[in-house]
Amino acid sequence: MERVVTVIMAGGAGDRLQPLTKGRSKAAVPFGGKFRLIDFTLSNCVNSGIRKIFVLTQYRSGSLNIHIQEGWSISSSRLGEFIYSIPAQQKLGADWYRGTADAVRQNLDLLGRADIKDVLILSGDHVYKMNYLQLLAYHRAKNAGLTISAVRVRMEQAANRLGVLEADQDYRMVGFEEKPAQPKTIPNAPEYAFASIGVYMFRLDVLMEALREEGQDFGKDIIPGMMGKGSGIFVYDYEKENKIEDFMVEVKEGTRSKVLLDRTGDSSYWRDVGTIDSYYEASMDLVGVAPLFNLYGEKWLLRTYQRTLPPSKCVLGGGISESIVCDGCIISGGRVWRSILSPGVVVERGASVDESIVFDDVIIEPGARIRRAIIDKEVRIRAGVSIGYDLEADRRRNYAVSDSGIVILPKGMDVRPL
Repeated sequence: MERVVTVIMAGGAGDRLQPLTKGRSKAAVPFGGKFRLIDFTLSNCVNSGIRKIFVLTQYRSGSLNIHIQEGWSISSSRLGEFIYSIPAQQKLGADWYRGTADAVRQNLDLLGRADIKDVLILSGDHVYKMNYLQLLAYHRAKNAGLTISAVRVRMEQAANRLGVLEADQDYRMVGFEEKPAQPKTIPNAPEYAFASIGVYMFRLDVLMEALREEGQDFGKDIIPGMMGKGSGIFVYDYEKENKIEDFMVEVKEGTRSKVLLDRTGDSSYWRDVGTIDSYYEASMDLVGVAPLFNLYGEKWLLRTYQRTLPPSKCVLGGGISESIVCDGCIISGGRVWRSILSPGVVVERGASVDESIVFDDVIIEPGARIRRAIIDKEVRIRAGVSIGYDLEADRRRNYAVSDSGIVILPKGMDVRPL
């Protein structure tokens, strides 16, 4: 078939997402109510028809491994398809993975077992929709040794934060800098720069040659070292080249019709949710009448493990507005606005949840108030408690508070009034 194998980097500790990553890897962090971050990358692979997948894990990988086993056992080994979770094994010495390139280097033996021509290397913790077959076609049409996907970002957003690519008119890469203070801009768009999104398509022989060199990370070491060596490195303009044709169901005057989603929305959306504030902002992109990132398409399906739960219900005067509410939730006289409720959440009478993200099986008792907060799984918020209304009081109670004032409660807390 396409002779492509995928390697997903899912071993990141996600320190900047603490306390959400206290007991789970970054790729296993819940997102969008019932999904985990890795589901978006895996869904892209399956929807693209690329189904030979190795998921490289390392830090706090228990829940991620269980999730992959329970939610992604959909491949047929008899047809040459697989999704394998590969833990770090110290194959080349006493060190664990020391970076993205080192993780792939330690698993080159896996790549040699199949008749493959190209290797797709992905991050397991980004939110986006991408047709990787379009990337593969571009890569092969350019006869590239390496193709790097990039998004257009404002120059000030890229400075000191992102890997920046410089390309000529044919999109051949002519420069690369990792998190530069003064990013090189796009010639025909001087306010913007090309930023790498961590999606690499390598020809296998080029990858193996590059990994013979010293260096632990693709962005910091390997890619800069490939410059000027005739490897044929090209930039894939994600917003220009990526086309996701999807549709959602619209109910209009009692009839059910299919409506094509706007290509410029989902096809250009990409977020690295590496901090609490970026995670929160991307989550808020999902709610509202016209979300920036749409979960409701019926062609580009987003898959995940799903618990068997009853439907949600809203009773005793409860109200829900501009929110995502998953299965098994009960809003019993409470009010929910611009929020995401994961499976099994209970909001009791007189309680309010505003602009917040609530993970699985949280109980919010009568009269409790939550605003601009992220509540991890199995938290119980007792009657009368307020969270997010007085940040100084929240800090005194040792709650984590982000730079923009998002309050985060770790898994399993029992929050009682002072």
